[in-house]
Amino acid sequence: MSKWHWLFNQLTRKLWFRSFLFAVLAVLSALISIVLKPFIPASIGGMVGADAVDNILTILASSMLAVTTFSLNIMVSAYSSASTSVTPRAARLVMEDSTTQNVLATFIGSFLFSLVGIIALSMGAYGEQGRVVLFVMTLIVVGLIVITLLRWIQHLSRLGRVGETTSRVEQAARTALENRVTIPYLGGQPWLAHVALPPGAIPIYPAKIGYIQHVDMSMLNTYACDAECELFLSSQAGAFVHPARPLAWLTSSEQDIDTTAILDAISINAERSFDQDPRFCFSVLAEIASRALSPAVNDPGTAIDVIGRAVRLLAIWGDNEPEQREVEYTQIYVKPIATADLFDDIFNPIARDGAAQIEVQLRLLKGLQALYQLNPQIFATDARRYALTVQTWGEIRMALPQDKNRINQWITQSGLFGR
Repeated sequence: MSKWHWLFNQLTRKLWFRSFLFAVLAVLSALISIVLKPFIPASIGGMVGADAVDNILTILASSMLAVTTFSLNIMVSAYSSASTSVTPRAARLVMEDSTTQNVLATFIGSFLFSLVGIIALSMGAYGEQGRVVLFVMTLIVVGLIVITLLRWIQHLSRLGRVGETTSRVEQAARTALENRVTIPYLGGQPWLAHVALPPGAIPIYPAKIGYIQHVDMSMLNTYACDAECELFLSSQAGAFVHPARPLAWLTSSEQDIDTTAILDAISINAERSFDQDPRFCFSVLAEIASRALSPAVNDPGTAIDVIGRAVRLLAIWGDNEPEQREVEYTQIYVKPIATADLFDDIFNPIARDGAAQIEVQLRLLKGLQALYQLNPQIFATDARRYALTVQTWGEIRMALPQDKNRINQWITQSGLFGR
């Protein structure tokens, strides 16, 4: 995804964007009756009485304003609930919910449609033929409102709930992981551990302090091809960068080079983004589990649910075969995402915060065993590492000796370390 495509994608997720589009469409729908009235036969102009259209539009104008205000209050409450009961990082996904945005946009658009229709009627702009078109458009708007209200009622039962918000985070993680599995190294050359940085490489320092949200690989590759050089991308989406840390290295015979195009291709902001950053998705899932395991919440069931979601997501990562993918950007080298980092992001907080609860630790061990069985080549080392971590935390936190013995016995019989 190019930078401009990504920026437009971010714009379309804003709440005001859809409301603005629906508002413009509503105004045009109300005014189109004036344009179409010459094409309506005068014989059917009296089929619709003036009072009928006036009354319907008046009801819509008054009711839609109240419904919009009520829906906004519900939406704000859902955002607050997601921030306090789940995690503030997940609230962004709730705010980008398409159903909520479509509902509010429909209500605002219906209000403006009725308002413009009332004003035009008061000015006498429609005439008898125009009232027919306006009446038909009003019936369409009423039908749209009814369908939207039914969807809104159904959606309210889930909006802001812990399970619904966790599912949104899982879906964001699934999308990011599937994209990375499909396009490993963001389409560039693999910069593996044994590939040394060429001598004389020029470091590229960012001008901002923050997190990388998006990398435009096409723009970087175009720059590298034009400059006849190679670019080694040491920082990817999610990395915290600052002017004292190079985010890339450039191999060039010229020392005085213009790096503006490189910095323009890398978007840096104060917060992390879900799009190109699967590790951030895992971190948010771990936050949900940690909050659920806190003494104030005491909800181990949510932590167990997160473990199951983590296993499903990591199973996608287990299908990663980067050596079979075509390299699109030959001038750029990108470091891979380490499986150990994904394990640390999701399992370390759960192993620590749920160390005293036998049901959470057993579920975590079963999840590690499942990953080991799904793909031993990729997951064996980290599954064993975290099995030992669970065992160590259990020795420190668990109060009952029988719980410790149960953990030790399960690990011995699990097959993670052979038989």
